[in-house]
Amino acid sequence: MGGSGLILGIESSCDETAAAIVERGGRTLSSVVASQIATHAKYGGVVPELASREHLRAIVPVVHAALAEAGVTLADLDAIAVTNGPGLAGALLVGITYAKGLAFAQGLPLIAVNHLEGHIHAVLLNQRMKLDEFDEQSASEPEPALALVVSGGHTHLYLARPLQSTWRYTLVGRTLDDAAGEAYDKVAKLLGLGYPGGPWIDGLARFGDPKAVPFSFAQVKTKIHLHGAAPRTKAANSAPIAELDPRFLFSFSGIKTAVLRYVELHNLKPEAEARREALFTGPDAPARPMIKDALGMCDPTTLDLIASFQHAVVGDLLKKTFNAAEELDVARILVTGGVAANGELRERFTAEAVRRAMEVAFPTLALSTDNAAMIAAAAWPRYLAGDFAPENLSADPSLVLGR
Repeated sequence: MGGSGLILGIESSCDETAAAIVERGGRTLSSVVASQIATHAKYGGVVPELASREHLRAIVPVVHAALAEAGVTLADLDAIAVTNGPGLAGALLVGITYAKGLAFAQGLPLIAVNHLEGHIHAVLLNQRMKLDEFDEQSASEPEPALALVVSGGHTHLYLARPLQSTWRYTLVGRTLDDAAGEAYDKVAKLLGLGYPGGPWIDGLARFGDPKAVPFSFAQVKTKIHLHGAAPRTKAANSAPIAELDPRFLFSFSGIKTAVLRYVELHNLKPEAEARREALFTGPDAPARPMIKDALGMCDPTTLDLIASFQHAVVGDLLKKTFNAAEELDVARILVTGGVAANGELRERFTAEAVRRAMEVAFPTLALSTDNAAMIAAAAWPRYLAGDFAPENLSADPSLVLGR
């Protein structure tokens, strides 16, 4: 297809309102994100009703800012792309409704993008941006890859295979309960730290002993009563557990419970409550609490607990991801999602890839968390294939990627 190659991406699946202009799936002209962290931090997690309200406030100015930053107008676009799931229903509907209105008014095709596919294309976008030259066919990658999508709402393993100008995804593994990022958030809240929990845990883990607390992950076994049923997670409508290899299933509820028991056994709860008040709720709490503020309030036992928790979670992600790659005879691994910004995860995955003579790639830190550039990038192959959304497109909070 001819034209400008410009796609406006809109993302509103959870707690970031984002818009971006991406050219031909490989060059980001603008990427604007309005975060709601300050709104939800006091609750220790995302409140769906508040998220929808904040999206309504931010969607118009964010899209206008993305267009202005790129130096283009709506008339310059070839298409509009929007996340239609998985995510929070009300939040998704804000982005979808606005995208549909813009597309109708401008006579542009609308492209629906799965949020998880967007995260995978965040890595591919980063790789394409490094190319000196980029053309319409460079959205098609030559080799298949194993993609680990790991965030606050998802922990999935996909075999991603290029097929002509599009991609095909096969679900290889997933969490049965909490996502890895969700476990980070809950442990951080338990220890009196901030939301989202990932940056706090990652920032403090370097000051503790990662082997002080012997957390372990037992082999996940599929239960008879779950055969044919979906896992108990967000976006749970997925392939039945019985169809997935137990070696590549994750479970993070156990380590979350183990941390709780450790806190109770070592009487760390009073310290955690005092830390939360000093950092976030008390009259003398700093306006913008930093890692250094929390460090002075954590005793060695707490720091060892934090380091051991992160070491165990990263180790489980690493072991199952690389074992799946070898089982599937794939030499390229893509790690993406909010948890992909974790420093220890990047270091250990990179070292393991070198040891196994594999390739591992991550998105930039800005593209790790929810953004709209990844949505516009994922939309480009669909645009080339003429895969446009129907007029009755609506939110699908449990939208599935791959089978």
